[in-house]
Amino acid sequence: MTISEFIQDKIKSARIMVVGCGALGNEVLKHLVLSGVSHIVVVDFDVVEADNLAHSILFTPDDALQGRRKVYAVAERLHTLNSAVRVTPIFGDVAYNVGLGIFREMDVVIGCVDNRWARYCINRLCMRAGIPWVDGGIDGLEGTVRVFRPGENCYACNLGPEGLRDLAYRMPCAGTIRRNIEAGKAPTTSITASVIGAVQVQEAFKLLHPEALAEGRLTSLTGSMFCYEGQHLTTRLVAFKGYDDDCPVHEQWTPVEQVPVTTAWTTADTLAWMKSHAQSDEVSIQLVDDCFVDYVVRRSNDSKTTVMQAGRAVADVVAQDAQLAGIPFSEFYQHEFREINQTFPYQQLTLGALGIPQREVLPVTTGIKTYYFELSAA
Repeated sequence: MTISEFIQDKIKSARIMVVGCGALGNEVLKHLVLSGVSHIVVVDFDVVEADNLAHSILFTPDDALQGRRKVYAVAERLHTLNSAVRVTPIFGDVAYNVGLGIFREMDVVIGCVDNRWARYCINRLCMRAGIPWVDGGIDGLEGTVRVFRPGENCYACNLGPEGLRDLAYRMPCAGTIRRNIEAGKAPTTSITASVIGAVQVQEAFKLLHPEALAEGRLTSLTGSMFCYEGQHLTTRLVAFKGYDDDCPVHEQWTPVEQVPVTTAWTTADTLAWMKSHAQSDEVSIQLVDDCFVDYVVRRSNDSKTTVMQAGRAVADVVAQDAQLAGIPFSEFYQHEFREINQTFPYQQLTLGALGIPQREVLPVTTGIKTYYFELSAA
């Protein structure tokens, strides 16, 4: 293999996940399919809008008119480009709707997201699954690419205290694009996305060739950040490496055991099966990334609203409640469950109702041992 070539069989058999179907995701997906990748998982929770058409090659005016979900639109277009490609679309948020079991099947993940929280969640899942991921970001005529590999480089370790505080701040590029168009400026998003997306795919393909990387015939961006500046056409590499051995984010969950339990099982049936399997009278499912909320209480009085939703949905439920809408969310207290055991009062709720996605890996403790159980698909 020369330094400019990749082994086609490795590319064809690769299992690659792309998170984000915006301008950058469109370019990454296009390059993957045209290069011969035959198994792609696509994750996005958004729908196609008219503003997307100027910088996203895989969307059509009909997609925007119908408000079609981006993952289904790109899956159809990719199949048109290459009928042999197998695209698995997942409509949802990578933070909550994609089970770790799906990540465990991937060879590499490519992140095409526009905020720190999404990157943090991708990093957390990839580290737990023990797989590398390639991050990309664009802004006008500027863009960056980074590679994170378990044991070498961790996104969370690179954030620092200020970055960790700002995790939940979403800063999508759609508003910036719309303002530039209204100001009469020519859109540059598709140009930068094409450059950065190509570099991301190139780095992903390198990760499929560990022997060449080990022998120095290929060099990965792991530990460095590629910076592209198109206004004056400059590129540079800067050091971007952090890996704290005590960081809980890149703790690998192993060994993982696949079990017959699905998200359609009730909590009671699930706990009973786990007790029998672990041969223990005490088992507890740990909700390490989220919580289950059964009600919220306004701090000024004792009235309560039962929401019966996972914690991430509470804000949405409150906003839709006629009595609670418009009240600042900071005025509420939410009653949380961060572990599910025999004392959990809603034993007939299914795991899906608790907000647990299909193929999730559940940490289950018995007091003397921790199991990692991967749920089956429903």
